Amino acid sequence: MEDRIKLFIGCDPNDCDLEQMMVLEYSARKHSSLPIDIEWMRLSRAPSSFWFSDPAQGKGWRTEAWATPFSGFRWGVPAFCGYEGRAIYMDTDMLVLCDLAELWRVRMAPGKVLTGKGRKHSWRFCVAVWDCAAARAHLPPIERLRADPDSHRRMMEYFSQRPELIEPMGSDYNNIDGEKAALEQIRILHYSDMGTQFSHKYSFPRLQQEGRRHWFDGQVLPHPRADLAELFDRYYHEALGAGYALERYRAPHAFGELPKASQRDYAGNHRTRRRSFWSRLGLGRLMG
Repeated sequence: MEDRIKLFIGCDPNDCDLEQMMVLEYSARKHSSLPIDIEWMRLSRAPSSFWFSDPAQGKGWRTEAWATPFSGFRWGVPAFCGYEGRAIYMDTDMLVLCDLAELWRVRMAPGKVLTGKGRKHSWRFCVAVWDCAAARAHLPPIERLRADPDSHRRMMEYFSQRPELIEPMGSDYNNIDGEKAALEQIRILHYSDMGTQFSHKYSFPRLQQEGRRHWFDGQVLPHPRADLAELFDRYYHEALGAGYALERYRAPHAFGELPKASQRDYAGNHRTRRRSFWSRLGLGRLMG
């Protein structure tokens, strides 16, 4: 196995996620015992880019059904790697508290294509280790992945319905918004609720000063766990103190308007939002 970690990170192409990108890279490198090569996966208007998209012409990646600007990119990782070796995929809204070599060297049984968090037919692949060679038999050609706006949903369903292809991964490697776990139990924190992300308090004012808006158009709320918010702030300031700077993460050219699903009605998850008995049953609208 290679002694350099290939880390693919899905992020926004309009500089909305600079704070998240900085904290993720700093935290990953801080704890890693192996060197890390990072590929920032963000939409590009350059035809030579693997992540090329031209919404007006319907060319390249079709993203209009995605919840984030990078939702479907994870399925392109094996093709980017030439269907060889291993790769780790991560969303950008993460903070690493472990040695990524643990994931890089995770044992995958024969026939497994990627790691996932979940059980039965409910799986998450926001952190995933890919066996890129094994993935080739199960993924559409990259041209078809790019051209289908619904490819992300289709791939989620494909693998979720075939758990025999998934190597189960420890929940603490994709801890969703705390999950009632103590800080020392968390290996990788995924502050997944787009409305309560710790980076908003930095990115929203910065973007406003730049005359731009964040891609998340839903309601912004405080995160219920102050200890996790403090953890993000600590790593944010540590990164700056270690010589990291937001400017190094800016895209060479802003992508511009994003064709993606609106999150105006985004309701978060049960770990960050309190819901009534009726809404948990899906009856809130009927009762209202």
